Amino acid sequence: MQVVRGLILTDFSMFGLRPVLMSVLEEQGFGTPTPIQARAIPMIMQGNDLLGLAQTGTGKTLAFGLPVMHALLGAGRPAPKTTQALILAPTRELVNQIAETLNGFARKTPLKVQRVVGGAGLGPQIQKLAKGCDILVATPGRLLDLLDRRALTLDATHMLVLDEADQMLDLGFIHALRRIASLLPKQRQTLMFSATMSKQMNEIADAYLERPERIQVSPTGRPADKIDQAVHFVPQGDKARLLEGYLKDHPEDLALVFSRTKHGAEKLMKLLTGWGIAAGSIHGNKSQGQRERTLQSFRDGKIKVLVATDVAARGIDIPDMRHVYNFELPEVPENYIHRIGRTARAGASGRAIAFCAPAEMGDLRAIERLMKRDLAVVGGTPWSDDLAGPARAAARKRGPARGGPRPARAGEGDARKPRAKSYGSKRHGSGKPGGKERARQTA
Repeated sequence: MQVVRGLILTDFSMFGLRPVLMSVLEEQGFGTPTPIQARAIPMIMQGNDLLGLAQTGTGKTLAFGLPVMHALLGAGRPAPKTTQALILAPTRELVNQIAETLNGFARKTPLKVQRVVGGAGLGPQIQKLAKGCDILVATPGRLLDLLDRRALTLDATHMLVLDEADQMLDLGFIHALRRIASLLPKQRQTLMFSATMSKQMNEIADAYLERPERIQVSPTGRPADKIDQAVHFVPQGDKARLLEGYLKDHPEDLALVFSRTKHGAEKLMKLLTGWGIAAGSIHGNKSQGQRERTLQSFRDGKIKVLVATDVAARGIDIPDMRHVYNFELPEVPENYIHRIGRTARAGASGRAIAFCAPAEMGDLRAIERLMKRDLAVVGGTPWSDDLAGPARAAARKRGPARGGPRPARAGEGDARKPRAKSYGSKRHGSGKPGGKERARQTA
């Protein structure tokens, strides 16, 4: 509950939003703002930079979307190949979700909202940007592709939003973010939203924000209260049959299953399908069209189980999804919060079950330390150090070192390889590129 100048803002009508936005809020049944909306909207409307910390599923899109649209409705029309507001998000799914939400509010206004993501043709996206747009929602990698092709300039962009900023760091976007910042005007309003706050996030905030307002509506590392969480200890080779049993206990419910790798997600989906379970998969090896069709089938209930990598952890908003299964535990403990946050949306309840093999005991302990609580045990018994230690050592020997984030691979999260040289920014991008790099940027 936010208090501003003696008023308790318990209703959207108290914010002073433009009438056209209020009419859409009323049509869609929005009355009471969520805590992040109640605190963020007034600060953004006052022109402040903002660092907002809130768990997933708390209404962050409207928290920044409404004040951005409110400001742009009085800003005039965009010039060709420009955008007045830029929203960056780490995955194609999240970009699509944000754009769909904003388009729902912009339909009664002259505002134009465009989206650009990897995995789709560049030609149509270049054509979309030719006339300019008010709001551009983009993944960093595809945005740089378009900037390199001179399909867009950021000279007129006076509002920047970084949504799920910590995930962009996890996916290796730091070099892309620095370069994008160097191309933006120094004088702008910057909004950064995240579910977690690490040391590196603090450094990014210091570089991008000027005297920001900081709000936190729930402790970092804390998932939604209505998620019933538990762990089932099971050998790695027995996980698939265990998952089958859980899924067949709730045949009519939608379930999201997280796998650690793209190959593993595809293999598990085909296995479930062979067992008579209507399943689909989304991961970095899928084209944008394939991912959109699979998600739509999931929303429509044509498939009941969606197997995904972490690329989907922050881009799926399906209110009716009741179950999340961590088939493999994430290497980054914060990603556990984002995974299970796909259930218990919009005040509903949900259940999250983690499958823990001996090699994953360290990952489980890291998750429990982050949340400051132990998960309830619904099956098996915790693995002893005699089993867990050798199993983890063997897993490390088989693959790359575990325990930390890795840069996204091609197509996963739309990350790009960093350039040979990158330019940092302190306060809205003060780096000065030189030589061939500057020629590419200004040509």
